[in-house]
Parts: sequence; structure tokens; C-alpha cells
Amino acid sequence: MSLPRIAITVGDPAGIGPEVAARAAEDGRVRAACEPLVYAPPAAAFPAGVLSAAAGRAAYDTIVRAVADAQRGEVDAIATAPVNKEAFRLAGLPWAGHTDLLAHLTNAPHVAMMFYSEALRVVLATVHVALADVPRMLTRDLLEETIALTAGELPRFGYAAPIIGVAGLNPHAGEHGLFGREEEQTMAPAIEACRARGIDVRGPYPGDTIFVRARRGEFDAVIACYHDQGLIPVKLVAFGQAVNVTLGLPIVRTSVDHGTAFDIAGKGIADPESMIAAVLLAARLAGARRMADT
Repeated sequence: MSLPRIAITVGDPAGIGPEVAARAAEDGRVRAACEPLVYAPPAAAFPAGVLSAAAGRAAYDTIVRAVADAQRGEVDAIATAPVNKEAFRLAGLPWAGHTDLLAHLTNAPHVAMMFYSEALRVVLATVHVALADVPRMLTRDLLEETIALTAGELPRFGYAAPIIGVAGLNPHAGEHGLFGREEEQTMAPAIEACRARGIDVRGPYPGDTIFVRARRGEFDAVIACYHDQGLIPVKLVAFGQAVNVTLGLPIVRTSVDHGTAFDIAGKGIADPESMIAAVLLAARLAGARRMADT
């Protein structure tokens, strides 16, 4: 069987994406695992480190092209360099980033952002929202959908019978209502409903210890309530090796665990290891999907 074809999108052309995408495509590990194809905007002047609507639109157009090729089967997966959310806004685009844009482009009904590393796997129940809005958004339906999606997707990563832990929203997971009632009123019922469906999900557990327990092997993945609750532990233990994977898409999509880094763009010093890890995981997932289809 031929090597999988992986589209590597450069993200915001004014950031470090073009550099790390090019270096990943040239890496020997990548070339041994797949056929990398770099997707970039047409040649144009995008000054390094300069935020602009033009760069945001160029990043969007490149993603649309890669997704269309993936849907046609011309590439087997997509690995994306970072976009800039403010550049998207300046370009008049309504999406906060890749995850919701990809859901829109593929008509996926429910997606979730997972950060995958050998040390720790974390899925975010809410992503790019204000912290003050999290309690309102963290509904029973959302939690049940996220838990079920995670349980259904983890076998692709080698966890045939996954054990999932859920992090509490409040200190000490609410301490029986002393510090908040979301755990008792919303989270515990969602967890019990998923357990009744045969999913091995446990919690909610205090957020200050659940990630330690997961890293020691007690859980195969953790559901985090909000962005920083999940990403701080992942980046602490695996920054540069963690890969952002969109769960729930009909195509394979991975990405880096960092942003556009305008402050070092164009200087030739950006570390490509997260991009390399994203491409290698995309190749692995695409290869497994191809084997399953034969």
C-alpha cells in the first residue's frame, strides 16, 4: 500500500506556519511515513509578524482548498499550522479558529478538540469562550455528547476500551455543593447517563489532581471543562510533542499545540517538532483508516 498523502496547511502566512510546515515536509521521519503536500497561499507579500485581514483570508482560503481535497479523497488527512483568530476577525470570518470552521466545512454535527500526547490526552468540553460563560455552556447535553464522542474516537488511538475521567468545574469538584453545584446538578447526571450506555467514564474529580492521576495511567483521557483547565497540564508535560486532533470530523485533521508566534516569525528559529508530530499522527490515523476500509 502506498504511503498516505498528507496536506500540510501553512496557517497564517505572516506567522511561523510557513516555516514549520516547510521544515516538517522535509523531515526524514515525515517522508518515511507519508507523502507530504504543502498547501500555501499564492505567492504574495505577507510581512512576517504583521497582523492583517489579508493574511487571515489567505489562511482561510488555503484551509478550504485542503478540506475539499480531503473530501474528494485526493489527500488522506490534513495537518494544519496555526491560524490567527484576530486575523480571521479582521477578514470578516465568523469562525474562532480551525475547529468550528472544519465542523462547518464538513457538516459535522458535533466536534471536540483533543490534545494527544503519550503522556496525557485531554478533550475540551468548551473551547474559545470567556471563562464567565463556561458554567452556562457546560450543559448536560454537551457533556454527554463530548463523553460519547471521546469514547467512540479513542479506539482509533489504540485505546480499545477507554477509561475516561471528567474534571470538575469548581475547586474540589464543588465539595458537595459547598463551592458550586454544577458537579451535582449537571456533571454527575451526564456521567451517569453515559455509564448507563456502557461508557467507562468516571468523575467529576477535582481539577487539581485528575491530570496527575491520568498521567499515572488511571485514565486514558480526561474531559476538561474549559480551555486553560485542559491545556495548562498538557503544555506543562508535553509542549512541542502534543498534537491537536479534531474529533468527530469525517476527515482526519491534526494540528500543532502552539500559536502563530508573530514575535519570532521570519527569523528562522521556530521549532518544527509539534508540526512534525502532527503530520506523523495524521499519517498514522490515515493509514489506520485506509487499512480499515480495505
